[in-house]
Amino acid sequence: MSAAGARGLRVVIGLALCLGASPARAADQPDAAMLASAGRVAAFIETGGTAPLAGAFADHDVTIIENFPPYVFEGADAVARWSAQMRTHLSGVSSLRHRFGRAYDFSRTGDEAYFSLPTTWRGLDHGKTFTEHGGWAFVLTRQAGAWRVRSYGWSVTLTSEK
Repeated sequence: MSAAGARGLRVVIGLALCLGASPARAADQPDAAMLASAGRVAAFIETGGTAPLAGAFADHDVTIIENFPPYVFEGADAVARWSAQMRTHLSGVSSLRHRFGRAYDFSRTGDEAYFSLPTTWRGLDHGKTFTEHGGWAFVLTRQAGAWRVRSYGWSVTLTSEK
C-alpha cells in the first residue's frame, strides 16, 4: 500500500472510531451518580416539592433557568427561591410522573460535567391530564465526593392537555 493510501486508511479508521464504530464507548453517557443528581431534582418536582433536596445542588454558584417567573434563579439563595417558586408553580398539579430519555451531548472535564436530558412529564393539572415534553441542560460539579447540580435550564418542547 502506498504512503498516501495508508494515511487515508488511518483517517478512515480514526473517523470510524470517533463516530462510534468502536465498542469502547463507556464514557458517552453520564454515570449513575450523575443521573442520580438529576433524579433528585425530578423527584422534588414530582412530589410537589416534598422530596428532600439535600445534596442535589452545589453549595455555591447555582444558576437555574425555568419556565416560570422570575425565570432565572441565581445567587446565594437560588435553590431556596427556586424551591419555593416551584411549589407555587406546581399548585393544582397532581399525579406527576417523569421519564428520562437517553442523555445527549455528554462531556466531562475534571470535576465538571455537562449533558442534556430529554424528559417527559405526565400528570393532572387541575384535574386535566397533561403531557409535557422537554429537556434539561445540566452542568454538574463534584463536591464532597458527589455529583451535584450547579446549573440547569429547562425547556418545554411540546405540551398537550386533555
